[in-house]
Amino acid sequence: MTLSRRGLLGLAGTTGALGTLGAVGAAPGRAPDRADAAAERVRTGFEQLAADGYEALAGQRVGVVTNPTGITADARHLVDVLHADARVKLVAVFGPEHGFRGTAQAGDSEAAGRDPATGLPVYDTYGKSGQKLADVFTAAGIDTVVFDIQDVGARFYTYIWTLYDCMRAAALAGKAVVVLDRPNPVGGRRATGPVLQSAYASGVGREPIALAHGMTVAELALLFNAEFLAAKPVRLSTVRMTGWRRDSFFGATGLPWVPPSPNVPTPDTALAYAGTCLFEGTNLSEGRGTTTPFEVVGAEGVDRRWAEAAQALGLPGVWFREAYFTPTFSKFAGKVCGGVRLIVHDRAAFDPVRAGIGLLVTAKRTWSGFAWRTDHWIDQLTGSDRVRTMVDAGAGVEEIADDWAAGLERFAAVRGRYLLYP
Repeated sequence: MTLSRRGLLGLAGTTGALGTLGAVGAAPGRAPDRADAAAERVRTGFEQLAADGYEALAGQRVGVVTNPTGITADARHLVDVLHADARVKLVAVFGPEHGFRGTAQAGDSEAAGRDPATGLPVYDTYGKSGQKLADVFTAAGIDTVVFDIQDVGARFYTYIWTLYDCMRAAALAGKAVVVLDRPNPVGGRRATGPVLQSAYASGVGREPIALAHGMTVAELALLFNAEFLAAKPVRLSTVRMTGWRRDSFFGATGLPWVPPSPNVPTPDTALAYAGTCLFEGTNLSEGRGTTTPFEVVGAEGVDRRWAEAAQALGLPGVWFREAYFTPTFSKFAGKVCGGVRLIVHDRAAFDPVRAGIGLLVTAKRTWSGFAWRTDHWIDQLTGSDRVRTMVDAGAGVEEIADDWAAGLERFAAVRGRYLLYP
């Protein structure tokens, strides 16, 4: 008997329902026991879908867009669960960047083939959009695309644009989309950072949203459909979570963590990612090839002065300390790098984007070897040339943040119309 048939996955949820459970956590003064954890943890969109008897998928040929993060509360993969359940006609799987089984590194994916566990055909969606992706959906013989992937909350993390591309392609192909929601692991209290300018749209940012958007994938799907796909919207359903609040970090959810990509091994990595991934746009290492990617940044020849300068900024919620590391691959593979380790001591106060800008500003000031990538990739990551040109001009963190404040305020007003959780 599969978990989906037990009826113990949580309160039955319906697409678009507005109710939520209270805050996750034990009663004051005592540690949660196993019963508390079962009663109070977050229940994902998939659990709500299963508890509702897969009603949203009834009579449809289904294709699932997912990766290793698409799991149940007891760590089974939803593709395996759906395939084994006679109530669902699952006919195809679609893999994003890194692939359905997560074997590929950044900027790569897995080739099309068959899933050895289920025998289902697996299609590669990475790098496909528009009519080309619509043709894949048509060839797969599906009626409905189900999306279930753990995001990390940053605009340049490509899974949300896989969702966007799938929604657009599904509309072109006459298919429906069902988005199964999961927590934003870094919380959803606010949006931060610059908003993408349309001239800088790319695979790491299709549309004008903030760098750290502070939304869940279901909320983003609603925003995408109404704001960016309004000329040809997709038939969209979203299946909400229960028990998640905007001030919740992943550790409070009671859910198992599966690395959503090879270089995001922990929720702490995700917390730093929106800021330190900006170093992909420089000649410094962003910590790939170490056991703590995105929590350490540096380069061969960097010394303690960088950490001292970053710490002197007094940014809230984070300490910067001198660090040394030797990447096993990517930039400076096999070379000893000096640099900075981020230690987040107050997650609620920490702003990863300001931290990342602070590190860029101080790296430029303290290390003569600092350089941007020659293709100006930093402009795609930040969403315009403003951060790059302002850092080069000697601007400080607050001056740069003030430059994006008006755009962020406009985005926040739009964002507020699509938030589903308190």
